[in-house]
Amino acid sequence: MRLNRFLAAAGVGSRRHCDELIAAGRVTINGKVCTDFSSQPGPGDHVKVDGKLVRPAPALTIMLHKPAGFVSTRKDRHARDTVFDLLPQKFSKLFNIGRLDAQTEGLILLTNDGDLAQRLTHPRHEIDKEYEVTLDRPWDPAVAQKLLRGIFLDGRRAKIVRLHSISPTRLRVVLRQGINRQIRRMLEAVGYRVKNLVRVRIGNLHLDDLPRGQWRSLTKRELESLHLPSRTDVGAADADRGPRRTGRVSKGRGQRPRLQLA
Repeated sequence: MRLNRFLAAAGVGSRRHCDELIAAGRVTINGKVCTDFSSQPGPGDHVKVDGKLVRPAPALTIMLHKPAGFVSTRKDRHARDTVFDLLPQKFSKLFNIGRLDAQTEGLILLTNDGDLAQRLTHPRHEIDKEYEVTLDRPWDPAVAQKLLRGIFLDGRRAKIVRLHSISPTRLRVVLRQGINRQIRRMLEAVGYRVKNLVRVRIGNLHLDDLPRGQWRSLTKRELESLHLPSRTDVGAADADRGPRRTGRVSKGRGQRPRLQLA
């Protein structure tokens, strides 16, 4: 196993992040700095990052229903609640795959599998991410084509892949990009304010009825679905999800209200 995969399997981060650590000379093998990306640590080798011993852990990926008000990071300099405050201490070495802004809720994945994180975040894989949007006023369908053609944000053409209304003020929106606050900013550009935003799907994974603030492990079938391009097979994983393990928010933080989705 190459060094970056070894580090990713130890929960250090994505393979790209591990490559950066190796290049910066922050990784040692048996006490010697290793910047050789082709190195393959053996079972008896001592691998350290910033002086801390790391070992590969069994692969684990969970989905979490992130409530509004929590940030998608391990620590926040403004002392806001983070998604890790919702998880047991045993998950402290997981890292989130992508982000949701603080006021957006819904499906977020956390893992110690760097290969999986790389697969889901690399632009070439174009993984669908579906959101339910509640607007401040009734939707005008004539605006849709402008959003489908794209709007420039941060020097890039931001595009919505699919969009349809499910009520006068609620939309279903599918993205394949990851521009900061993309849906909110695109809708603001055409005169709408987003009152509520929930991510309900990533690839073949659906939020379904997982309550706010709770998590569950992905089933084997769900994990297998993430190893394949999922764009044309949405819903294939619904037939057999298998038994689920769930977990509640940490008691120290107190129970958050569990409201029905808008």
